[in-house]
Amino acid sequence: MKSAVETLNPTRVRLTVEVPFEELKDSLDAAYKKINQQVTVKGFRKGKIPARVIDQRFGRGAVLEEAVNDALPKFYTEAVNEGELNVLGQPEVDITELKDGELLAFTAEVDVRPEIEIPDYSGIEVTVDALEVSDEDVEKAVEQLRERFASTNPVERAAAEGDVVTIDLQAKVDGEVLEDGVAEGVSYTIGSGELLDGIDAAVTGLEAGGEATFTSELKGGSAEGKEAEVTVKVSAVAARELPELDDEFAQMASEFDTLDELKTDSRKRLENTKQYDQATQAQERVLDELLKLAEVPIPEKLLADEVQTRKHNLEHHQLGQMGLTLDKYLEIQGKTVEEFDAETSEQAIKGIKTQFILDEIVNKEKLNVNQEELTEHLMRRAASSGMSPDQFAQAVVEGGQVPMLVGEVARGKALAVVVEAAKVVDTNGEVVDLEDDEEAAEEAVEAAEGTTDAAAEAAEEKNEA
Repeated sequence: MKSAVETLNPTRVRLTVEVPFEELKDSLDAAYKKINQQVTVKGFRKGKIPARVIDQRFGRGAVLEEAVNDALPKFYTEAVNEGELNVLGQPEVDITELKDGELLAFTAEVDVRPEIEIPDYSGIEVTVDALEVSDEDVEKAVEQLRERFASTNPVERAAAEGDVVTIDLQAKVDGEVLEDGVAEGVSYTIGSGELLDGIDAAVTGLEAGGEATFTSELKGGSAEGKEAEVTVKVSAVAARELPELDDEFAQMASEFDTLDELKTDSRKRLENTKQYDQATQAQERVLDELLKLAEVPIPEKLLADEVQTRKHNLEHHQLGQMGLTLDKYLEIQGKTVEEFDAETSEQAIKGIKTQFILDEIVNKEKLNVNQEELTEHLMRRAASSGMSPDQFAQAVVEGGQVPMLVGEVARGKALAVVVEAAKVVDTNGEVVDLEDDEEAAEEAVEAAEGTTDAAAEAAEEKNEA
């Protein structure tokens, strides 16, 4: 076999391959054997039909077609290896010559990873938010905990903001009560904004037994998006009572004996959260600066496939789970289809550039992923998918997604290397020591590549199947 590589552009090549006919012998033998098992000729046992009879009855062309289809993947792979190509996606193959007994010639056009020169990233400098936790932040956290331990007591008075009311609802559109527009015994906290627009004003001031009518756009159900006349009847009013902020509350709501100890712990938790957020912010901003430094040609077909994948994941997973169509989502976002397409393309380009550059750094720095790192990453992804680690791992393996996870971890390690070489300061001008936060780096890479949910979605699809 002879092969030659022609570079069409920085991301696409054409392979020209010539195969002497004798190298097709194994594929020809396999073709005759396959046809033998599929056809019947009077006078011959099944599987024992001579090759000359198959040629006479079914045509030599059918045999050659079967043999070439069998042989092409092998010769294409040999040509790719011989040319030391890093191919992307499936090739477009064209058979240019097929002379029986003499020669098979074909061309294959395919996208390849572009050669990228890794930029000097040692001079990258970024600014992140300062790590500050105020007394107000602590008070807010404690107040949220206090809200969780609130109790409700029935009251005989008009309902006011913050009260919990028990209500019955009936929605009409064009004067007709909707089949799915009736609900009884619904518990609702006035001011929470969890039900229909206008309901807070309607129930405020009503006592048990009172009712009111208001109009509102329905947020779901058979008449979603339509204006409805809604009748609400209050059957009970209860006041929420918050526990006193004292040592007794601390003992009830936590493992601490005093309120001061609870506040100290809350401050520490907030500091840890802000420290992680600071690390993630640093990773993302360093990555943005890295992408600005490198010229990365983008393969057109790869970009088109990536854009299509992102649209599919958005429509069939994220929006599907929320009960939204793409049109409704764009309406809520206030975006046109053209704006959405441009934004998706921009995100896809960033994802591809991120992958190409960080993969080059992985190779340059000879970074490896060990079993412990992969397991930790898998556990985190399983938690975010809502599946058990065992279910997620099985689905990932069966779906062939393990290389994707390995790549995510490796690229996270590569970004961590770049961040370590960069200068990170906070808004106060203080140098930030991020230590070795590879988890934050992995999340930054996933966000840039748009793969945050990809493995989980693939796993879910496999699990559902």
